[in-house]
Amino acid sequence: MRHGRIQVNGTVWIQKAERAVSLKDRLRGLLGRTSLGPDAALLIERCGVVHTVGMRFALDLVFLDRAGRVLRVVRGARPGLLWVGGGWRAARTLELEAGCLDVGQLRCGDVLTWSEDKA
Repeated sequence: MRHGRIQVNGTVWIQKAERAVSLKDRLRGLLGRTSLGPDAALLIERCGVVHTVGMRFALDLVFLDRAGRVLRVVRGARPGLLWVGGGWRAARTLELEAGCLDVGQLRCGDVLTWSEDKA
């Protein structure tokens, strides 16, 4: 996993973000974790649909298109769901622990960008 931060319309919103790019990391996602943390998120590339089967906590989900524009926000997706989708244009999904960050501030069309931490 890569580590970085996520900005909304140019302003840093999430300081501790992970980015799943490889097939292995994308398939694993957050499975097996007991928590993600109050100010953290996972950005999954090439992902327009997620499931919460086997998850131990509820998720807030932000579905993005290829340009990083917000398409759909889903709050409180509970564990055990087989399918939660962002629509046919969704290309990335941002997963956050439900209620930890204010996804309600996001609007369709807002642009989220990834900045990788310098090692």
